[in-house]
Amino acid sequence: MASIGIILKNGLEASRRIKLPRQRDPWLNQQKVLFKLLQRAELTTFGTEYGFEEILRSHNRVEEFRARVPIHTYETMMRWWQMTVQGEDGVCWPGKVEYFALSSGTSSGSSKYIPVTRAMLRAMQRSSMKQIYSLAYCNLPDEFYEKNILMLGGSTNLEYNGIFYAGDLSGITTGRLPFWFQPFYKPGKGISATKNWQEKLEIITREAHNWDVGAIVGVPSWFQILMERIIAHHGVNNIHDIWPNLQVFVHGGVAFEPYKKGFEPLLGKPLIYLETYLASEGFIAYQSNPEAEGMRLLVKNGIFFEFIPFNNKNIDADGNAVAGCDILTLNKVVLGTEYVLVMSTVSGAWRYIIGDVIQFTDVLKYEMIIKGRTKHFLSLVGEHLSVDNMNKAIELASKELNIGIREFAVAGVNSGTLFAHHWYVSVSELIDAEQLAKVLDAKISQLNDDYAVERQHALHKIVVDIVPNEHFMGWLKNEGKEGAQIKFPRVLKDKQIDSFENFLVGKGVKITPSSFL
Repeated sequence: MASIGIILKNGLEASRRIKLPRQRDPWLNQQKVLFKLLQRAELTTFGTEYGFEEILRSHNRVEEFRARVPIHTYETMMRWWQMTVQGEDGVCWPGKVEYFALSSGTSSGSSKYIPVTRAMLRAMQRSSMKQIYSLAYCNLPDEFYEKNILMLGGSTNLEYNGIFYAGDLSGITTGRLPFWFQPFYKPGKGISATKNWQEKLEIITREAHNWDVGAIVGVPSWFQILMERIIAHHGVNNIHDIWPNLQVFVHGGVAFEPYKKGFEPLLGKPLIYLETYLASEGFIAYQSNPEAEGMRLLVKNGIFFEFIPFNNKNIDADGNAVAGCDILTLNKVVLGTEYVLVMSTVSGAWRYIIGDVIQFTDVLKYEMIIKGRTKHFLSLVGEHLSVDNMNKAIELASKELNIGIREFAVAGVNSGTLFAHHWYVSVSELIDAEQLAKVLDAKISQLNDDYAVERQHALHKIVVDIVPNEHFMGWLKNEGKEGAQIKFPRVLKDKQIDSFENFLVGKGVKITPSSFL
């Protein structure tokens, strides 16, 4: 009898070989998605308010939709979702919303409540299967498909307030894994229900040697911490001494490049890396094969996309859309332009800015990369420093100086009558902070012409302080922000700067006071 591994592999290989009708017109698929969204939500409170019935009768539904429905932020959309939070049915999507994802990717602000409908959960499952199909391109052995998959996510023990369940999206989706996947899934139901994040990491660390893990899924920063703990606890040289069959890392949440140099010494052999773009608002894109430069946008799975060109004309200094900004549909996007992502979804988000900035790498396959966050760009004097610039500069500096950089953040501060960038960086080796500052400055100047110009004028200096890695996550914990979906903010602003610096001083870390910059 054929093993389940062979059956799974043959199924995936067959799915790759079958010549399905080519998706010749993704824009047509997007129009169909919008039509279905409008049909389903026509009689909701939101649909009635904005005339979905009239939009559906229009000869040009897309333009009529865009003319009638305004762009929404979380704050404006929450005015509608608040009725759902209070238990009202059929507000932005038909029926009752049973789940809300608590979204707080950085330490700024309180947790956001993002509705997750049954329709969205089904869409996420379909998208997850597409990611699994991509394994057929990895030339993995039969036995790989019988190995465990370790998913480092939030607690499946969700909070229930009598109206809805709330928790991390990963906890919501993990609690609804299909039955056939259960034998492969680790850490298993019992450990997954653990609410205390540090306790969960400790249990996984102790139990790691009992599992035969072939793939890991999660945020790079937390997996690096987890693997270091496992290696230390079990007294081995690398993670492959514990999991010899580990071959695939499916990652998301943050750019992997800054972590790669510090990640690889923990391995005994190379991994296959696949990136995924799963947000609380929906499953947006996935890497269809390891050789693809970007992730493929999911254009026919419950999300209608729009795109705001990311420039000073359309987005203000605080990362908000300007009134009357340019907004494009999928058929109008081009290579090389950064766009702010706008989504309408089967969870009842309508023309909703999720705060991510993307760029297409292929407009035929609609593959894209994440460039950063609208509010995580630093532009004190027109330097337009993006998270993408920061990540690349960190990667290049790591290679040149032969160091591993674990975490980092940047703050824009006053420097007399001019301005400065204050970097906080954790490194795995001893390094002179001034030397690192010079290399980072040089790399960013090569990557960003605006930055290079402003360094000759109003941007007075760049200062680096070396910070122990544990204090990055320690500050998040101190702020009440800890868990699978929590990432350290790359750009610190306003009260965050004082809070982080005060935390570091309290831990005995010597930092350069802002008054000295």
